[in-house]
Amino acid sequence: MLNINDVTKVFNRGNINEKVALNSLSLHLAPGDVVAVIGSNGAGKSTLLNIAAGVFPIDKGEIILEEMPVQKDAEHIRAAYIGRVFQDPALGTAASMTIEENLILALKRGQKLRLWPGTGKERRELFRRRLEPLGLGLENRLATKVGLLSGGQRQALTVIMATIVPPKLLLLDEHTAALDPKTGKAVLELSEQIIAEEQLTTLMVTHNMEQALRVGNRTIMMHEGRIILDINGEERKDMQVSDLLQMFERASGKSLVNDRMLLSS
Repeated sequence: MLNINDVTKVFNRGNINEKVALNSLSLHLAPGDVVAVIGSNGAGKSTLLNIAAGVFPIDKGEIILEEMPVQKDAEHIRAAYIGRVFQDPALGTAASMTIEENLILALKRGQKLRLWPGTGKERRELFRRRLEPLGLGLENRLATKVGLLSGGQRQALTVIMATIVPPKLLLLDEHTAALDPKTGKAVLELSEQIIAEEQLTTLMVTHNMEQALRVGNRTIMMHEGRIILDINGEERKDMQVSDLLQMFERASGKSLVNDRMLLSS
């Protein structure tokens, strides 16, 4: 379904700030795989999502999505079939537009934008059906400007927007990290529910090690631009955070020292 083959990405090549963000990295996702990506700062997690989304061109390798090479497609082209939710709730929505208008834009993803005569009863009912399970009352506030919503409300809306047209690939970039624990838990549960219902192939970057072992069917750990652990099946089912830390130390030869990860585990 998704094949990232021998991909290298280097920033600031040839000068003192040169950084190898991805080092001959390969990753295969089967249809419906939900993969949690974890690693210390600078391991290459966000770069992995960015090269999949087309934010950064790659220096070497190929990216195949549903048997089609996409590494030369620009970000706006890939956005037609890739959904993404960022860490910052403000990045996935247009603050000056209403909830309804944001959802219309999401519904039109990949299509030519044109003036529309009105939302229409059928479309408005669809929006209400998708928003009602959130329990936030947003289904009755379709005319509210998104900028007036709380961070948690905006992030929940962003998840709906990213999946209202089921994408071929869903990218979740630490999408609960900026939320308080209660709201983050609700947004994660919403994400899991939609992913399961739509059987979405998903890459989810997280700093929360418990989350990385619980969500989805695979956990990969990155270090210095490479995947050093790929855990699934029975091995993952019974694994504890302490086991994950020990495996990282054996695979990398280093201790995983990251206050943010330790505090969130």
